[in-house]
Amino acid sequence: MSGTELHAEPPTCDLLVGGRRIPAETGRYIETAEALTGRPIARVAAATAADADRAVDAAAQALPVWSGLPPARRREVLERAAALLEARADEITGVMGAEMGATRPWCMFNVHVAKGMLVEAAAQAYSAVGEVIPSDVPGLTALGIRQPAGVVVGIAPWNAPLILGVRAVAMPLVYGNTVVLKASEQTPLTQAAIVDVLHEAGVPAGAVNLITNAPEDAAGIVEALVAHPRTARVNFTGSTRVGRIIGELAGRHLKRVVLELGGKAPLVVLPDADVEAAAAAASFGAFMNQGEICMSTERVIVDRSVADELSRSLADRAAKLVVGPPDDPSSQIGPLVHTQARDHVLALIEDARAHGAEVLAGGDADGLYVRPTVLRGVTPQMRIYTEESFGPVVSVIEADGIDDAVAKANDTEYGLSAAVFGRDGGVALDVARRIRSGICHINGATVHDEPQMPFGGVGASGFGRFGSKAALEEFTELRWVTIQSGQRHYPI
Repeated sequence: MSGTELHAEPPTCDLLVGGRRIPAETGRYIETAEALTGRPIARVAAATAADADRAVDAAAQALPVWSGLPPARRREVLERAAALLEARADEITGVMGAEMGATRPWCMFNVHVAKGMLVEAAAQAYSAVGEVIPSDVPGLTALGIRQPAGVVVGIAPWNAPLILGVRAVAMPLVYGNTVVLKASEQTPLTQAAIVDVLHEAGVPAGAVNLITNAPEDAAGIVEALVAHPRTARVNFTGSTRVGRIIGELAGRHLKRVVLELGGKAPLVVLPDADVEAAAAAASFGAFMNQGEICMSTERVIVDRSVADELSRSLADRAAKLVVGPPDDPSSQIGPLVHTQARDHVLALIEDARAHGAEVLAGGDADGLYVRPTVLRGVTPQMRIYTEESFGPVVSVIEADGIDDAVAKANDTEYGLSAAVFGRDGGVALDVARRIRSGICHINGATVHDEPQMPFGGVGASGFGRFGSKAALEEFTELRWVTIQSGQRHYPI
């Protein structure tokens, strides 16, 4: 049975190892259900560490086959996968909406970007080129050659399960690596669909493998995947807390890792900014997908001279957003993913209120629905000043001049995305250069991604970059190979 079909009877989502759908070693399954209704979604195979080992073994066995294919063949497979993903959009978005409570626009956006990532990966099939390096040795030709790294383990989160699941595997595949995708415990069916699509598109048996697990087994499964001797690379997208654990584990086993972690994105509004444009970008950046995006605008750092105008406009926009069920086409803000996420957001709001923050919009919840919330007067004494909310709440922080705005933008351990609004392009660019982040958009929202762009952060937001040519450095080995012609003189 396909792992991507919802029926009256919950479907079974098995592992995919070596081209075959199989149960976990123990035969154990877990039941998943919709957070809003309690309706069952699926029976999901609960893998063991031994299952994880088998998946890496299968990927290692398939490596010579997949990496040995001509680039045109790998490109063809990924292009076909993109077409299949688009063709199944309705089916897959229905599953995604049930698993994470996302509104339909967010689900469809995931399909659009994930398809684009597969198309862009296909376009990179011939990009793993080397170079001739001048040598001082007579008759010696020195080459820098790019080769597949080997088996890549991708660990994907739930909040953008198609985008981030595809990102975990697409670029590694096009460069000739084989992969094991560990699905999120929240969205196993959605990410199983990615593997199904790739498998149907013609990826050889074992080149793509799927591991699902019970939440309580996650640590052991991840350790087995990272520690396996044949694992060459690991990429992880998720919380900074878990990213630190994976980074330490990878370091212990001398495995190279790409980490894309949490964020506390600032949107800096300079005195000469188009305030309405800044408010529109801040509203989108803060509340899209209920703020459950790593790039979400968590802090609006606004020059005091325009703070009143910006605050009014942002609060007005937040109050007008439609909060409702994910399956209602008019809904703009859906429920948070589960009760723990809601409780975390509400605790941050209440702490800010208790320490003197003004609630300009929202501030309360109805079940899992948290109304879009704008806080003004946020100070370092409040938890929300430093903690990632990962929910529909944004802080307005006033600044006295450009230097103070930059200092407050950088007053965080995170450094993923940022934005600067100002009419003077030169000044705005100078501010952007001074902000410590992997990404910064001038006169644009903090939430923005394109498949061909180098995506990643600094500090507690991780390291390494996803996206096309940047991924070449992460998922290939650069080897030095020489060819000697003629006689070479050796000193002894």
